[in-house]
Amino acid sequence: MPSDLLQIHPSVWIAPGVQLYGAVTIGEGSSVWTNAVMRAECHAIRIGRMTNVQDFAMIHVAYDRETVIGDFCSITHHCTIHGCAIEDDVLVGINATVMDGAVIGRGSIVAGGAFVKENSVFPPGSIIAGVPAKVVKPRDAARENRLNAWLYHRNAQHYRDGNHRAWDGPEFERWYAEIRETVARDA
Repeated sequence: MPSDLLQIHPSVWIAPGVQLYGAVTIGEGSSVWTNAVMRAECHAIRIGRMTNVQDFAMIHVAYDRETVIGDFCSITHHCTIHGCAIEDDVLVGINATVMDGAVIGRGSIVAGGAFVKENSVFPPGSIIAGVPAKVVKPRDAARENRLNAWLYHRNAQHYRDGNHRAWDGPEFERWYAEIRETVARDA
């Protein structure tokens, strides 16, 4: 992982087994989970704040473009993200693939197992599914996706302290009620 091109905010939690190579920037409050890999040999990978890259995700650049992932995104388990742009408040479902030149609009969900073809552009607030992926219905999921990002932020803070039960118990229930209310108000 040593590289003078890595720009990782001090608040970012990086799990054991993560592999980062090249020009990778990760913003405040984000987390990268076990066995995720990011490779940026010729262009940059830029990840915003409060975004989580979950276990076994692969993020790579294209030969002709960088990979950009916005704020409050969840790149879930086993995803492949390659030379594309994912706007703020997006959830990419388990085992989905987003290819070169694709753009996923703000507040969208890419369903698990979806395959987003090269240069596909999806408007904000889209539910995207299928092989090849297409919009199956419009729906702004920005609040739900931000809530998921907050859950992963909390989980990362607890993992940093060796506590692997961040989503359990009365204290969690209080916190979850408060954060749901905050997100609902767009605060």
